[in-house]
Amino acid sequence: MNTKARKVMIIGTGNVGASAAYALLNQNICEELILVDLNRDRVEGHAQDLADAAAYMPGMMTISTREARDCADVDIAVITVSGGALQPGQTRLDELTSTAKIVKHIVPEMMANGFNGIFLVATNPCDIITWQVWTLSGLPRNQVIGTGVWLDTTRLRRTLAQALDIGAQSIDAFILGEHGDTQFPVWSHSSVYGSPIADVYRRKTGEMLDCDTLAEKVRRQGFEIYARKGCTEYGIAGTIAEICRNIFTGSHRALAISCILDGEYGVNNVAIGVPAVLAQSGVQQIIELQLADDELARFRHSAQVIASNIARLP
Repeated sequence: MNTKARKVMIIGTGNVGASAAYALLNQNICEELILVDLNRDRVEGHAQDLADAAAYMPGMMTISTREARDCADVDIAVITVSGGALQPGQTRLDELTSTAKIVKHIVPEMMANGFNGIFLVATNPCDIITWQVWTLSGLPRNQVIGTGVWLDTTRLRRTLAQALDIGAQSIDAFILGEHGDTQFPVWSHSSVYGSPIADVYRRKTGEMLDCDTLAEKVRRQGFEIYARKGCTEYGIAGTIAEICRNIFTGSHRALAISCILDGEYGVNNVAIGVPAVLAQSGVQQIIELQLADDELARFRHSAQVIASNIARLP
């Protein structure tokens, strides 16, 4: 990876792509930000608008537009393209066919033109598209990741932090599985500095932690935002920025992201949300937790749901 000029390409400049670009700019995560979109007026407008914002930032950041195929020098390619907005009653899985068709066109073209960076998938259904990008690209599995359940994990920590009056950074709780309906919190490994979450909650509130209700609340948060404003953008933009920062810095920090499994948790050939350590090469290692029996069953069910939808790919 070129550490002298860190380059991020954002493919798709709708709400998520544009917000991600702004987050990357404001956090000074890269030296060059490359925008790609079929809508030439929109992408050029975003580039000029972002260049104005970049003028207020310390240092120099180059904002440019390209075609996706002009990618040989790109370190991280963030895929935010979407096949269309969800309709009432639909889930993320309903976006599969339309989004997959776009990805099936973009990724082979990029590979034919020399891309050898890291793909970061931030479109839905995230896990299935992550698997599709991996198979289309032919890249090692460490170079293809999805935002997965890291945003869901952040929502869980934020919700607990509000109830406990403790900073979210001090809460070690996370989601595993699909970025979708089969995700679940791993309560057996959730704590505040080693003290189980349920115990901390009971001491603070005088009540028992309703794990199922809290899990459902967290799972529904994205849909509630979508129902109110027609999209989600800032949270996922922050997720993209954090993952890119940890890759570029080689932080070796573990995040709950979508990774291709090769035997971990007894699962093969599926992309799913698991804790993984990030380095400049992408995924440095996948952390295998000793899950409770019910959690392992839920994890494998989630993997089966993802696998059954991978079979639907066009």
